[in-house]
Amino acid sequence: MPTRDLSVPPGPGLPQGLVIPAAELVERFSRSSGPGGQGVNTTDSRVQLSWSPVSSAALTESQRSRVVAHLGARLVDGAVTVDASEHRSQRRNRVAARERLAADLRAALAPPPPARRATKPTKGSQRRRLAAKARRSDVKSHRARPARDD
Repeated sequence: MPTRDLSVPPGPGLPQGLVIPAAELVERFSRSSGPGGQGVNTTDSRVQLSWSPVSSAALTESQRSRVVAHLGARLVDGAVTVDASEHRSQRRNRVAARERLAADLRAALAPPPPARRATKPTKGSQRRRLAAKARRSDVKSHRARPARDD
């Protein structure tokens, strides 16, 4: 399976989608841990997919700054790396790594949610809260020992 471009489908913040050229993607293969039968020690099925958003020509400046801000903690030398080793076949792990990178990019390029507008509690909810407090106070006050009548 030759390396091909990574296409990120359209979504919030990406109305036309995004295509990352294959030349910007770096795939490395290694032996995967865990069970795998007879081929466990001979096949390099684990996939590491790396991509550098800092030097990518596929992003605009605003997209680049948003991706770097969102994925900044995961960047190592300006590149983000995604590992996939959950499948036994290298081909399925390559697909999984590409899907994971595309999902990370889609999340990074999504616009931030609108700021929360503070609201006041309604009069009814204030009354209900105070009534519940009064009931609770009444319950607790009746737990006291009865006063002695002398």
